[in-house]
Amino acid sequence: MTRRTLAEFRAERETGQARILATDHQGLKRLLRLDAAAYEDGALPAATKELLGLVASAVLRCNDCIDYHLERCVGAGIGRDEIVEALNVAVVVGGTIVIPHLRHALATLDEIENSR
Repeated sequence: MTRRTLAEFRAERETGQARILATDHQGLKRLLRLDAAAYEDGALPAATKELLGLVASAVLRCNDCIDYHLERCVGAGIGRDEIVEALNVAVVVGGTIVIPHLRHALATLDEIENSR
């Protein structure tokens, strides 16, 4: 299986999000707003919430979600060491079944860092 590039992920996500928004469905719009609000600064800083999202995404084994949260983490100024430590928590919580997603996350992180 060929690994999808970060650029391909970004393009697919943008197209998919546009399709969702084009439905103009009130419930879907509310869900997307709720999702966005969950990652805003509050009692926890937004950067911490992105790390939490990354860990949850890895445990749930969703590579698209991992890619999304990695981009957000890097954008929030979270360093590689912090990201790797958070991914370690994900593997401990999720077990060895998460290791392929850890590999994916590290490849994506390399790609993000190399594109900066």
